[in-house]
Amino acid sequence: MEYAQLGHSGIEVSHICIGGMSFGEPDATNHEWTIGPEGTEAVIRRAFEGGINYIDSANCYSRGTSEEYIGRALKKIGIPRDEVVLQSKVFFNEGGLSKAAIGREIDGTLGRLGTDYLDVYMIHRFDYDTPVEETMEALDGLVRAGKVRAIGASEMFAYQLHNMQVVAERNGWAKFTNMQCHYNLLYREPEREVIPVCRQFDMALTPYSPLASGHLTREAWDADSLRSRTDLVMADKYDRAKSLDTPIIERVARLARDRGVPMAQVAIAWHLNKGVESPTLGFSKPARVDDAIAAVGIRLSKEEMEYLEEPYVAHELVGPIARPGEKLIAGTFRPETKEEA
Repeated sequence: MEYAQLGHSGIEVSHICIGGMSFGEPDATNHEWTIGPEGTEAVIRRAFEGGINYIDSANCYSRGTSEEYIGRALKKIGIPRDEVVLQSKVFFNEGGLSKAAIGREIDGTLGRLGTDYLDVYMIHRFDYDTPVEETMEALDGLVRAGKVRAIGASEMFAYQLHNMQVVAERNGWAKFTNMQCHYNLLYREPEREVIPVCRQFDMALTPYSPLASGHLTREAWDADSLRSRTDLVMADKYDRAKSLDTPIIERVARLARDRGVPMAQVAIAWHLNKGVESPTLGFSKPARVDDAIAAVGIRLSKEEMEYLEEPYVAHELVGPIARPGEKLIAGTFRPETKEEA
């Protein structure tokens, strides 16, 4: 395994982050495909044996049971607390990013994970209802209190990220150290503005959906899996751009055949060769952890990178939340599924 600095935090993370959305009690409304406590333990055990030290979750994943399963697995395996980087998120809860909500939700997260501090606490989306100053001061308070070592941000518009960082800078508060945005070979819109702002503020990139919800792991668009049949968020994110994305998938498949590796390894290697510090990957079984670890050692040539990227055209926006009462120029999440990242 290889490691990277998580922005300006001084925290060292593996080049692969375990995404906690795959863990937890199945939710019949959308998350029917999650794995239970034993499966969570098996994945985390294999990951740590392979050198992965970074785990991400959120208070809303499977109604908090994702955090519970992660905490239980770490305790059962016996992984020392200082050898794991734990990250979770706040927003899709009562009160959004208000001071009261942040104070309440961090305690819930810590309790479910079975720890007295988080390495990284991330805001899950931008909150239009709470002043930026209130949110950033509340997060800074958690750092000063020792409940959080560093703070991060997830999906939002570049101007929102910039404004929040500037507010923190002006007041001497903690600034975001990493960004978990929607980013992969099929969706590269963050390259326009979000990633440049991240680099301006020395933020690491820890994107979600690096395999495009499985579309970059197989040549066929559709798959006969429980997730493919039931994950409404996946369909909302990708189905409308199928015609744009198919040529890219075909190139990933060709390059994978040429190299004699699975498509997933090529897609992950693309992230790391782009300078992404730690793509966030969900694993449903230990064997998929092995694929991700193997991808870390793949070096793509300049010609291979250009080959994979050349067919890309601009996509509709998927991830940021529109201002209340307005619609994005492009797509956004449906209200009934917006809590899923």
